[in-house]
Amino acid sequence: MYSVTVRGQMMIAHSLHGETFGPAQRLHGATYVVEAEFRRAALNADGTVIDIGVAERLLQEVLAPLDYRNLDDLPEFAGRNTTTEVLAGDVFERLKRRLATAEIGDLESMKITLRESPSAWASFEAALD
Repeated sequence: MYSVTVRGQMMIAHSLHGETFGPAQRLHGATYVVEAEFRRAALNADGTVIDIGVAERLLQEVLAPLDYRNLDDLPEFAGRNTTTEVLAGDVFERLKRRLATAEIGDLESMKITLRESPSAWASFEAALD
């Protein structure tokens, strides 16, 4: 399986609900380094998994509506804890939809990783239908 990974970044504010989260129940900020790994078994006719410039642009387009936003104010997150895991799944779904409209074709799977710090991160990965 071949893969290409690109990185982006987003800065968000949010609060988490439930005693499990201690001080993170209060409004706080986070800066995430976001990695998108694209995979396919065979390279395309150009000898690539995906053009790196296209991959970077698509990731930035997906992150832009979340960057510098208070996620508590966004309707799509109403009633949900915007944990790093939840955000990894959300970015995956947003990028999956964006890939479909960009007609990239033949990508088999994708993995999204949100790095919250050098020692903590979460990922979501799945096949692309």
